[in-house]
Amino acid sequence: METVNVKINGAEYAVAKNSTVLEAAKAANIDIPTLCYLKDINEIGACRLCLVEVSEGGKPFRMVTACVYPVTEGMEIKTKTPKIVKARKLNLELILSNHDKKCLSCVRSTDCELQKLCHDYGVEESHFVGEVNKYDIDNSSVAIVRDNNKCILCRRCVGACAAMQGIGVIGANDRGFDTHIACAFETDLASTSCVNCGQCIVACPVGALYERDDTAKIFEALADPDKHVVICTAPSVRATIGECFGYEPGTDVEGKMVSALKKLGFDGVFDMNMTADLTIMEEATEFLGRLKNGGALPLITSCSPGWVKYCEHYFPEMTENLSTCKSPQQMFGAVVKTYYAEKMGLDPKNIFMVSAIPCTAKKFEVGRDGQSAAGVADVDVAVTTRELGRMIQTAGIDFKALEDEKFDAPFGIGSGAGAIFGATGGVMEAALRTAAEVIENKPLEKLEFEEVRGIEGVKFASYKLGDVELNVAVASGTKNAKELLNKVKSGEVNVQFIEIMACPGGCVNGGGQPTQPASVRNNVNLREKRASVLYNADKNIGLRKSHENPVVQTLYKEFFGEPNSEKAHHILHTHYVKRGL
Repeated sequence: METVNVKINGAEYAVAKNSTVLEAAKAANIDIPTLCYLKDINEIGACRLCLVEVSEGGKPFRMVTACVYPVTEGMEIKTKTPKIVKARKLNLELILSNHDKKCLSCVRSTDCELQKLCHDYGVEESHFVGEVNKYDIDNSSVAIVRDNNKCILCRRCVGACAAMQGIGVIGANDRGFDTHIACAFETDLASTSCVNCGQCIVACPVGALYERDDTAKIFEALADPDKHVVICTAPSVRATIGECFGYEPGTDVEGKMVSALKKLGFDGVFDMNMTADLTIMEEATEFLGRLKNGGALPLITSCSPGWVKYCEHYFPEMTENLSTCKSPQQMFGAVVKTYYAEKMGLDPKNIFMVSAIPCTAKKFEVGRDGQSAAGVADVDVAVTTRELGRMIQTAGIDFKALEDEKFDAPFGIGSGAGAIFGATGGVMEAALRTAAEVIENKPLEKLEFEEVRGIEGVKFASYKLGDVELNVAVASGTKNAKELLNKVKSGEVNVQFIEIMACPGGCVNGGGQPTQPASVRNNVNLREKRASVLYNADKNIGLRKSHENPVVQTLYKEFFGEPNSEKAHHILHTHYVKRGL
């Protein structure tokens, strides 16, 4: 690595030649505050919180923004002089002068980057008094709420939507004092081609963007003696909910999570890994059927509702390629309100089905057509990891003090293949474990398909399975999905099976996951740390193939008959809409 020599706060360092002052300081273990900066997503120097003083070539010190200013040989840098502190404090006061300071009722209170910086710099109030912008809250979306009264115009949400996801349904409207973040022509969010991925929410440093809170509906159902209330948790939730309670990213808290849910009063606490396995049975069978008998190829996975909506808007001609399988969330609700209701002697109308998920797009999915196998909604409420964390806190449950408990029968068993659904490439690997054994008609010698693992945006792999030469691709993030699908359409890429997740890195990086400040997001590989929980679970569990899950086997024996049967299609499959733009 080529380096340059710089002096930071009087100490000498050799730092990467092309680094910014911010990166150089971080390499020297010196933190510089930021608000607008998000690595590779939003590097615009707008908030001016990262101001530092630099001197180059013996010239007088001057202030620059550390996040975008490059280092040079011999540069001297000062990161916290009285002049810098005064400037940062002034900028915080300017931000507060046009900010709705209802911190006590804000969903991000104690988890707000602006609030923390104001505390760190002793800013209690703004000295600037004058006109304040007032905006109506856009709550048109079933998933995402936008409150511009709390927006600080950092544009991190804009960067996440446009630069990272390649969608760009939000941006800066008007100019000067009237500048605000909105959709084109002031259209409400629900009327755009927003896919509800929620990456704007986890990018936002304050409370200007948040998920629609559905926790009151759950508390109401739990208090209703006539309701049988059950919950299932998605694979990645156990890998992330600990962050809501101070655990380090990458901590598996499955046992404590189950214990907390039981203390909340659910009549059944189940593992969505089970229907991840069920999804593989249906999807792998569907794929092999299309491969053998003809059908739209490549087959593309349908587990991610953000991706499905993206396909409907941006690639409507490829909705025929989507697997008709419902997502594991919706399959779980369908199984609970058919098979489980029958076994328990319950009226499906009296079952209140909750899913805990890492995804804001799941809130949209529960209301889609074709998601009511028993004549009522398969899932009544989908809550994000963040909402579930707040429910546990509201109930006064001491999460860290809980003893580990296990999921309830009959849906408490999931395979390692189901567990890795939460990481990009996991669905593909799980499907390959089953499809390969069906094609080759013998157990696999090695279960790991490592070529489809990893956090790269697009991955390709080829496998020789019996007489079949199988070419597969994996993409995460809609921008990467667009790149891949355009290559498929042009004929540049020839694959038979594709996994796509709307969020970069998969569900572990979903828009409903716990928020982390830029200081963490810029310097910690959250996707990798969170995914490691799922791969460790797969590695350490005895059951690692979806088709060997005894619960799934029982479902087919007692209820569905076989994968892709007429009954399975009625209950476990769905259809799509060609929405266009």
